[in-house]
Amino acid sequence: MSKLSTATKRLLLGRPFRSDKLGHTLLPKRIALPVFASDAMSSVAYAPEEVFLVLSIAGISAYAYAPWIGLAVAAVMVIVVASYRQNVHAYPSGGGDYEVATVNLGPTAGLTVGSALLVDYVLTVAVSISAAASNIGSAIPFVAQHKVLFAVAAIVLLTAINLRGVRESGIAFAIPTYAFIVGMALMLTWGFFQIFVLGRDLRAASSGFELQAEDSHLYGIAFAFLVARAFSSGCAALTGVEAISNGVPAFRKPKSRNAATTLLLLGSIAIVLLMGIIILAQKIGIVYADDPQDQLTGVPAGYNQKTLITQIAETVFGGFPIGFYFIAVVTALILVLAANTAFNGFPVLGSVLAQDRYLPRQLHTRGDRLAFSNGIMFLSGAAIAFVVLFDAEVTKLIQLYIVGVFVSFVLSQTGMIRHWTRHLRSERDPAQRRRMYRSRVINSIGLGMTGAVLIIVVITKFAAGAWIAIVAMFAIFIVMKLIRKHYDSVAVELEEQEWDGVLPSRTHSIVLVSKLHMPTMRALAYARATRPDTLEAITVNVDEPDTRALVRRWEKSDITVPLKVIESPYREITKPVLDYVRRVRKDSPRDVVTVFIPEYVVGHWWEQVLHNQSALRLKSRLLFQPGVMVTSVPWQLSSSEKAKPMNIEYTAGAARRGYESEGNDGEKR
Repeated sequence: MSKLSTATKRLLLGRPFRSDKLGHTLLPKRIALPVFASDAMSSVAYAPEEVFLVLSIAGISAYAYAPWIGLAVAAVMVIVVASYRQNVHAYPSGGGDYEVATVNLGPTAGLTVGSALLVDYVLTVAVSISAAASNIGSAIPFVAQHKVLFAVAAIVLLTAINLRGVRESGIAFAIPTYAFIVGMALMLTWGFFQIFVLGRDLRAASSGFELQAEDSHLYGIAFAFLVARAFSSGCAALTGVEAISNGVPAFRKPKSRNAATTLLLLGSIAIVLLMGIIILAQKIGIVYADDPQDQLTGVPAGYNQKTLITQIAETVFGGFPIGFYFIAVVTALILVLAANTAFNGFPVLGSVLAQDRYLPRQLHTRGDRLAFSNGIMFLSGAAIAFVVLFDAEVTKLIQLYIVGVFVSFVLSQTGMIRHWTRHLRSERDPAQRRRMYRSRVINSIGLGMTGAVLIIVVITKFAAGAWIAIVAMFAIFIVMKLIRKHYDSVAVELEEQEWDGVLPSRTHSIVLVSKLHMPTMRALAYARATRPDTLEAITVNVDEPDTRALVRRWEKSDITVPLKVIESPYREITKPVLDYVRRVRKDSPRDVVTVFIPEYVVGHWWEQVLHNQSALRLKSRLLFQPGVMVTSVPWQLSSSEKAKPMNIEYTAGAARRGYESEGNDGEKR
């Protein structure tokens, strides 16, 4: 790596951490809350909005059902939080729902959960960033006109921050997250205080508009379906709860207890904010439509519909624009940072799946800053693709959302019920048995509620786009199965075959020659040093004058190695060399053929394009030939000097290990 690229990497990511510093990156509860809970808390910024948006199909009168839908969502969240508190105590290793399902229901169920969560994490980033773009667009029209560009830039920034390490990203996100909590608490408290204590009649600017309902005469099953669809959209507020169960290893000790406490704080804050926003929005008469220009009458020309949160802030802080802008900014920030929950959960889950050989092993290793860098980069690329494909529109992306997370909820709760049932068979302590019975009841209720929600979500959102998420989950499931099959087959191939210990009878070395220069001389010298039974040099005749000149120089030199010329009527290099090597192998099947290829070592990427192309093609083909070894003989060009390692700081005992050291006078010893 060049000095420039190294300096750029260090500037962006910081100095690398030693592996034994991993303990220093663990999170206390005050930092873990903004890192892992920002998704669930921030979803209250768009979940109520989606509830009102769906209900608007039946007209303003349908808004009366919004608080009841909010209560239903809150009830599900209470059960899910209680259920996951059991999970983090029973399975603190970080596998989360994947581990629970795999251990108790089998690998297929575990892989289903893994594929569902991977898709859900990607959509968490896409939805959160898109919602942030909409909120900032309410205050800054330029962002509203360039939402995709803003969303992509925000994802890139989040990626860079997370690549610096989980602890640093947690500290960076703590202040905005707590600012959002405080800001929302002040807005809701001041709004309800004005309405119920001061008796003010707060009315939102949109309350004066009339809503042209798409269908104001929905009855019976049709209206029940609409309410169910609004409920399923509101259940987006539950996303992010599962992230803590996947991130338990990132907590300080006692890990399970700290994770359970953080989970309780997450649920409490999210429920209060969700209900507060829905009730206050209804009290001030907000009218919200999917297409305000067509569905709202009385709107001025060029009307830009603000988000639900910013409309509440504008009404509550009327005459105090600082309050409005503060809420708009912190809401946008928490939505951007909510994606950080996925940036912490996705790489950890990817690492667990890679360890189980369902994903490439590169996802299991940590980067310079002890973060799972490859997983972070993969998540970033997938989220950017969704943002671009769906134009950063929350209403479009939300239809794909939450299917995956509720699939994992259902399988996780089923697995926990089997977990407690299995342990009850062997447990004899009455106190422990009572605790296990209580936990199983909680998980059973959780299974019933999350299963019902999953059915509602699939029915109400399938045609609207949920099928895309289901197809993506199925595709990832198949790919992970194939990856595991490949790793298993390679392991069997390498372990079952026994080496007979028979050495080759002879070694036949071939040096490839293009010109008689220093790289060729070095390759010949190295080949001689290996003491082969047969040593020869070959060149391919692609240009008659050059080949004749090479042969004349070779004969005049003192080189004793014979040079063979291989004809190439079609001016190819790779195929004639391969054919010659095959002939040598055919004549002496028990011989090992070693091909020495001189290569240039360059210091610039563009020099690599100008050199070594023939060598690369030859190596890539020769590696597939049985009984053939390929040896690259490097020759450092002057441009490679800058890529050499910098001065090494030697420690005590370096001289004993063969390293040179320098004294105070700079002289080598």
